[in-house]
Amino acid sequence: MNRSNECLGLVLFLALMLAVPSLWAQGPPFQTDDPVPVDLHHYEFYIFGGVDGTPAELDSTGPAFEFNWGAVPKVQLHAILPWGAVVPSNNPVYLPGGTGPSAFGLTDMELGAKIAIIKQTKRFPQIGTFTMFEMPTGDSTRGLGVGKVWYKLPVWMEKDWERWTVCGGGGYQVVPQSGFRDFPYTAWLVKREVNKRLELGIEVFAHGREGFAAAQTESSTMMDAGGYYHFKNPDKQFLFAYGHSVAGQTENYAYLGMYWTWGKDCKKLAGKDALLSGAANGNAF
Repeated sequence: MNRSNECLGLVLFLALMLAVPSLWAQGPPFQTDDPVPVDLHHYEFYIFGGVDGTPAELDSTGPAFEFNWGAVPKVQLHAILPWGAVVPSNNPVYLPGGTGPSAFGLTDMELGAKIAIIKQTKRFPQIGTFTMFEMPTGDSTRGLGVGKVWYKLPVWMEKDWERWTVCGGGGYQVVPQSGFRDFPYTAWLVKREVNKRLELGIEVFAHGREGFAAAQTESSTMMDAGGYYHFKNPDKQFLFAYGHSVAGQTENYAYLGMYWTWGKDCKKLAGKDALLSGAANGNAF
């Protein structure tokens, strides 16, 4: 059975190598990511949709499919296969950007590797990297892709206290294409486990100017809120988030998705973690 799961995971990963959204949903449903790879021989699968828009252009993603694989210890392989839409405002205020016809189709794929570098201790956070390679699978002539390989180079950290989690960091996005700019970004998230079914969080996400060919023609700082609803089956969750800019260019962000996880002794480990968490907080689930 374990061998079958590993083979299935390999097949799914290779299949998803065929395509990523312009969304920043690196740590679903938030734009902040974490430095914790999927456990060895475990898998994660998401079906999601979202939107990231400014007055210059609205970019939506969906349907999109994300797959993460704990391939080797402390390393997670990652892929997203997305479809999406671009809807320029065609407002002359945003020339030369924000113009052209609307389009829908396959957008740029995302491949990546999350690597844990420093393990979390009682006084020190976990630190890791999550390098992303955005592959030019979208039709750049229709605005559905960049037309060249581009990169996200972040470093993330995380610290947990009982029911609280704080994670954040930042990085640099490299887009070697005319009309786009390289720019820095940073994000910080505070999350709390409300009860055994619900987790809620709030984040601050900021990025630099992305160029007139992108929807985000100017820098923006956003405030997002969202969370996770855990179904009775501990391996399935519903994810949601919404955010709006609080400084810089007007920008909106939203995410809705479903999440599944499986792998070697996955249910056994999930039950054990729940019992340990309940015992630590004086609340047996």
